[in-house]
Amino acid sequence: MPVPILTTTAEVAELAEELARETAIAVDLEADSMHSFREKVCLLQFSTPGRTVLLDPLAGADLSALAPVLADPGIRKIFHAADYDLRCLYRDFGFTVRGLFDTMVACQFLGEEKVGLADVLGKHYGVTLDKQYQRADWSLRPLSAEMVRYAAEDTRHLHRLAAQLEERLREKGRLAWVADEFSLLEQVRFTEAAGSLFLRAKGASALDRRQLAVLEALLQWRNGEAQRRDCPPFKVLGNSSLIELAKSAPKNLQGLVGIEGISPRLVDRYGRQLLQAVEEGMAWPESDLPVFPRGERREKDPEAERRFKQLREWRQQQAEKLSMEPGVLINNATLEEIARRRPASIAALAEVPGLKNWQREAFGAGLLRAAGKP
Repeated sequence: MPVPILTTTAEVAELAEELARETAIAVDLEADSMHSFREKVCLLQFSTPGRTVLLDPLAGADLSALAPVLADPGIRKIFHAADYDLRCLYRDFGFTVRGLFDTMVACQFLGEEKVGLADVLGKHYGVTLDKQYQRADWSLRPLSAEMVRYAAEDTRHLHRLAAQLEERLREKGRLAWVADEFSLLEQVRFTEAAGSLFLRAKGASALDRRQLAVLEALLQWRNGEAQRRDCPPFKVLGNSSLIELAKSAPKNLQGLVGIEGISPRLVDRYGRQLLQAVEEGMAWPESDLPVFPRGERREKDPEAERRFKQLREWRQQQAEKLSMEPGVLINNATLEEIARRRPASIAALAEVPGLKNWQREAFGAGLLRAAGKP
């Protein structure tokens, strides 16, 4: 049976009424982050136990009828890797989600080796998802039959997967753990990145202030070109090439030759613009040169370092017992805070930033012992 693709406000309203009668719905989305300057949600997928429906938000329909359904905690929303989807839904439509069940998080808490949806569905149900469509341009219309089939498969199996994972979590006594994780996930929101572009460029922290000025000018140029072409900035020129340009600050086209990622074709196309950006960065007044922010430097505390090592050893032992990844059990940043603060009670653990309720309740005593060993 063909998968319906909804495009009108009336169809969305009818779908919302249908979903409101369900106790659980599976949800996914496809975006065009690999193909546009400002990514957008291009497709929404919904599966009930009885059928799967696709919704095309690019057709211009009013989607607001879905907001109460997604916000209703009495209706379970099954996602796989919900973090990105929740941010996109909030950014594009103002939707918030309550009643979340994330099958990827559930897999992590069950110690699954591979937690990508294609791997999980292949392992449990023999379902094959063609990973090429993860990078497809979902803004193109009409959607190919293969893309429609791929999108539908993303949610079609999530109901039985969630039921299976929930039962395994219940058997292991970890349902409360994931419930805490889901509650925290429900609070994530998309926020616009603020500040200078160099702050988000990998490798920028190794540059001096003049080089940062050149890099910022180059990044600003790249953003403008990406916006003009309506493509992601990395498709104009990669970060590593811009870092090298900032370091070498070439004065002529010959200076661009040999920089990794800058081909003769790119020199012909962008060479003069790159040199102009470099010149702009070199012309910044000394007093206005940017500074890369550094984190708070704490004095070395050998005792805290010793406690941190003990806590990591304790975590490794626990993770092996539970067949979980150590970083899923508790991350390094939280262990460092515990080591530094050395809380003396379960109540004091509640004041540790980043420590979650389930971690404190399930492992509080062990954490205190590991941190308190002489």
